[in-house]
Amino acid sequence: MERLSLYDTTLRDGQQTQGVQFSTEEKQIIAKTLDALGVDYIEGGWPGANPTDSAFFDEAPKTRATMTAFGMTKRNGMSAENDDVLAAVMNANTASVCLVGKTHEFHVKTALGITLPENTENIAKSIAHLVAQGREALFDAEHFFDGYKSNPAYALEAIRAAYDAGARWIVLCDTNGGTLPAEVGRITADVIASGISGDRLGIHTHDDTENAVACTLAAVDAGARQIQGTLNGLGERCGNANLTTLIPILKLKEPYASQYETGISDEALQGLTRTSRMLDEILNRVPMKQAGFVGGSAFAHKAGLHASAILKDPSTYEHIDPALVGNARIIPMSNQAGQSNLRRRLASAGLDVEKGDPALALILDEVKAREAEGYSYDTAQASFELLARKVLGQMPELFEVKRYRVTVERRKNKHNQMISLSEAVVVVKVDGEKRLSVSESMDETGSDRGPVNALSKALVKDLGQYSAQLEDWRLVDFKVRITQGGTEAVTRVIIDSEDAQGRLWSTVGVSANIVDASFEALLDAIRWKLIRDMDVKSAG
Repeated sequence: MERLSLYDTTLRDGQQTQGVQFSTEEKQIIAKTLDALGVDYIEGGWPGANPTDSAFFDEAPKTRATMTAFGMTKRNGMSAENDDVLAAVMNANTASVCLVGKTHEFHVKTALGITLPENTENIAKSIAHLVAQGREALFDAEHFFDGYKSNPAYALEAIRAAYDAGARWIVLCDTNGGTLPAEVGRITADVIASGISGDRLGIHTHDDTENAVACTLAAVDAGARQIQGTLNGLGERCGNANLTTLIPILKLKEPYASQYETGISDEALQGLTRTSRMLDEILNRVPMKQAGFVGGSAFAHKAGLHASAILKDPSTYEHIDPALVGNARIIPMSNQAGQSNLRRRLASAGLDVEKGDPALALILDEVKAREAEGYSYDTAQASFELLARKVLGQMPELFEVKRYRVTVERRKNKHNQMISLSEAVVVVKVDGEKRLSVSESMDETGSDRGPVNALSKALVKDLGQYSAQLEDWRLVDFKVRITQGGTEAVTRVIIDSEDAQGRLWSTVGVSANIVDASFEALLDAIRWKLIRDMDVKSAG
């Protein structure tokens, strides 16, 4: 089997995503996670370009993966030895260095304002300088595919200069993300035919046509042997090739699974979903449910016909076993559900109900009646499980909410600015006694987080024996929908929750009052977590 090298650029190219800015500590956490996953290279950033990247290389964790610093080829009119920008990259003291350079005639003349021979010389001398210093050199051939289509002779001349100077990898970049898979495959094959060995070629694609993964695979098919990408497809504009998609394809799909090996073990692959969600948690983003392999809906089967077949053999509607990537099968509940769908969903929640049991019809009737009132169990799987437990008489009495109150105040602060502040009071009966908790919506930065936040904090503030279990619970998304119009409007609230175990679950609340609907969804979120934790504990 041929070896494919995986190069992760989440910490550098991924940080160019709009709205993303990693702290040094977050970059360290991500680097350790990438190393545990098994990638071959971790591109840590551009030392000298910003304080965060420089600080990261000063304190970079020790990794099995090759830590790589990113920079650019020397500037025109300077020697490689005297270019202070290049020196800052070298001073990161990484074993590997990746330098970006122009390979598109238009960019050389317009963006750099120099001649083609000058650019070629800058590339060659920069790479030669890295090699002379004992560093593994990578050349990031910026705009290569567009450059090749415009002037193939010069694009080849530019990468040949880096190749002849000793670059270990020549990385062909589709910087603008507009090249399609067939073109990528053809041009990569042309590069190899020109005399640059495929085991020295890498591929770096962007997702502007949503073809980054396909383009990467086309380059591999043509002979490239290094793959560059990011976790969850982070990256500038529309993102980079998504490694959380590429890795399982290479590991599980033919012809790649039989022809190539990577540094990703089967065990590491089973942690891929958790790795993906860990990154979203750091970014405080809601995981994309429709993401391939790791998405929450990647193995969701809503139609009754599908669920019936899944019950007999999961391969009828699943292209892989979700457990291989650490994901799970979901049988959503809705008014389209049949009894086979229902039994499968109950079984996944640890509730075994025999075929033909009258309780099945009762549960379906309850689901249909509540959906007519505005509830939706298609996405709120956790709320459905709690509903089923109540009908089956298997709902433990954890705690009881006796009453709650929320007040919202709008006033001026000492700076004469109008601010809002919410305060929540919750009274619960737990462990045989009533407990009153009060919390406000102001966070540690002095910002108002709203009445639902105040309710959430008050609810978990003192739940007796259950308080410790809820320390790792957090809300990751809050969605409000109006299910009817006018004066008859009913509000539906969906809350997505997450805990330290990487579990994601959704709950629903419905009421004419948005706060009441939110509180109902909050209660379900807490109860579901407590019950699931109890199930895990008893199973262990």
